[in-house]
Amino acid sequence: MKIARKVSLSLVVFLLPWLLAAPLFAQSDPPARVARLSYTKGTVSLQPSGATDWSQATLNYTVTTGDRIFADQGGEAELEAGPFAVRLSESTDLTIANLNDQIMQLGLAQGTIRVSVYQLPSGNTVEIDTPNGALTLEGPGDYRVDTNPTDASTLVTVNSGSLQVTGGDVAQTVGSGQAVRLTGTDPIQIASVSQPRQDGFDQWSTSRDHRVTASASARYVSPDTPGYEDLDNSGQWQNDSQNGPVWYPSGVASDWVPYRNGHWAWVDPWGWTWVEDEPWGFAPFHYGRWSQYGSRWGWQPGPVIEQPYYAPALVAFVGGSGFSIGIGFGGGGGVQAWFPLGRDEPYFPSYRHSDGYLRQVNVTNIRNVTNISNITNINNINNINYANRQVATTAVPTAVFNSGQAVAHQAIRVSAQQVAKGQIIARPVASRTPSAVVGGRPAPAPARIARSTTTGTGQRQPVPLITKNTPPGMRLPGSAPRTSPPLITRSTPPTRNAATPTRTPSPPPARNNVPTANNAPAGAPRTSPPLITRSAPPTRNNGPAGAPRTSPPLITRSAPPTRNNGPAGAPRTSPPLITRGTPPTRSVASSPPPRVSSPPMTRTAPPTRSVASSPPPRVSSPPMTRNAPPVRSVASSPPPRVSSPPMTRNAPPVRSVASSPPPRRSSPPMTRNAPPARSVASSPQRAPQNPAPVARAAPAPRAAPSPGRAPATKNAESKRAPGPNAERQQ
Repeated sequence: MKIARKVSLSLVVFLLPWLLAAPLFAQSDPPARVARLSYTKGTVSLQPSGATDWSQATLNYTVTTGDRIFADQGGEAELEAGPFAVRLSESTDLTIANLNDQIMQLGLAQGTIRVSVYQLPSGNTVEIDTPNGALTLEGPGDYRVDTNPTDASTLVTVNSGSLQVTGGDVAQTVGSGQAVRLTGTDPIQIASVSQPRQDGFDQWSTSRDHRVTASASARYVSPDTPGYEDLDNSGQWQNDSQNGPVWYPSGVASDWVPYRNGHWAWVDPWGWTWVEDEPWGFAPFHYGRWSQYGSRWGWQPGPVIEQPYYAPALVAFVGGSGFSIGIGFGGGGGVQAWFPLGRDEPYFPSYRHSDGYLRQVNVTNIRNVTNISNITNINNINNINYANRQVATTAVPTAVFNSGQAVAHQAIRVSAQQVAKGQIIARPVASRTPSAVVGGRPAPAPARIARSTTTGTGQRQPVPLITKNTPPGMRLPGSAPRTSPPLITRSTPPTRNAATPTRTPSPPPARNNVPTANNAPAGAPRTSPPLITRSAPPTRNNGPAGAPRTSPPLITRSAPPTRNNGPAGAPRTSPPLITRGTPPTRSVASSPPPRVSSPPMTRTAPPTRSVASSPPPRVSSPPMTRNAPPVRSVASSPPPRVSSPPMTRNAPPVRSVASSPPPRRSSPPMTRNAPPARSVASSPQRAPQNPAPVARAAPAPRAAPSPGRAPATKNAESKRAPGPNAERQQ
């Protein structure tokens, strides 16, 4: 229990120097997938991303986005990237346009390549860009592409699988056992040809595929780990009762130590990266852990998973003033030292990373994840008892380290006491040099790069490649460093080289449905696409200038009043409503047609007023009401809203104003005791359109006095203006 607590405590104090060394601002994680330069023959040159010089390609070098490889006449090369293998024939110029966890995009300017796809995980894409078209591999298979710089054509052969050829508006699928020849650029021409006979390059590629598919190490290592097939003939696998499968290298010296036979190189974005000299020395130095089992060194791989995480070097660095002075170089930076991480010991990258990446790069490379679960709580890395610190520390002068020189012959012997004086540091204290960046011995630029054209000014420009997906910061073969030549794509992206004519890129989709710029002539209005909504919004009228804007009808539970679209001046009417009581309506002389709304439900309706010199209103059928209110008229009011008088128990008298226009008359409803009705002097009466109900008792009519005349008595009023009931009685 005490030992377990000490181990847990030591892990809790491991992370602080790395957290302090990390930048304040987060950056995207490096890719988990890389390519390994697994085979070279003859003259093979390498130009790393961002470099202007060439170097001799080195076995086990880490290849990533932007790197360029050229196999000269008589040369061959092979790249392994997860479940993919890319093989180059002689006089081949290939650029790794994009390589990450989901995409492998290659730019073939000239020459011949064969691409083997052992499996295509979900969401993964493999694309080959040529001067005559973009090839998208659609599944596992074996594909060959020949780009001829003489006649500017590309021959595509599908031995197994299928791919799609695209370029401009052209898209065609090529199946297994088929071959096509591509010519032209915009548009491209696709012609079916007979499948060519296999040559020596095909036979060599087939034999390399067999090594991968028949490897016994695939039972212990993830199939996405580059170089695992090289372990078959270079060591033995043994199952340990406590640690699981362990691989022991064969043919090494008795004093052999991991991370000593090789050199350091600077590879972006990871930084200092170890390059092992042994032909099998890629997988055991970028995945898993090394430990001593008795007198032998053994390598323990991580769990067999689909996506292992690459690490540039699974080591811990030793430094500090006490260590360098003890060695005798002084200055604190004269010596660089490191040792391999042991079984279940956590790895902390010296490059930028997230917490999720920190966990994944550990749990995918060790078997026991218990000691890695709390690594983010570690704050002191010097309290950990590293298993390999005393027995496998390697030290070299800084000048050897940062210049990419071989380590084994220039290593400094250090004692256990000297190593104990050192401290575990986050990263080596060494500045990169140009020789470390190029990754190998300097080499002249290849002389057989033929894919170029001459402009009107006499300058040599690279021939553009047709791509389907634009890679990030791609530098095609033959172009200036860190610039991209013009690309011909289905949707042409912008290029960095302003001197080369390119197509105008299509605008990206706008956010939040913001209308995009209209490419119509100057002055034309900008339009936006229609929107699909659950409830239709009001539309705008695009008719002639001055035309009114209308909105679509709405469907409601209770129908609102509609607008009258008749001639100007015509009153607007609403359908008759059945109510318990009708509200009054007002009319204004010479006013525009008012809006009509549905009357509310009332018990007693107020009187209705009418205005002199107002247009004759429309009369609607009187509903059955209990109390019929009197009708009033007001001068200079808008056209009245007319409704039928309700049925009332006691009908109030109807008043009229002298010199008023003919009022609307409605038939009196049935009442128990009908009050006398009043009439308007010198104004013609208009008969109701609907017959009036029968009244039980007709009251005597009452008339209103004319202007300037004294009011009459009750009997006189009834004689001058008889009511409607009196006329019916006659």
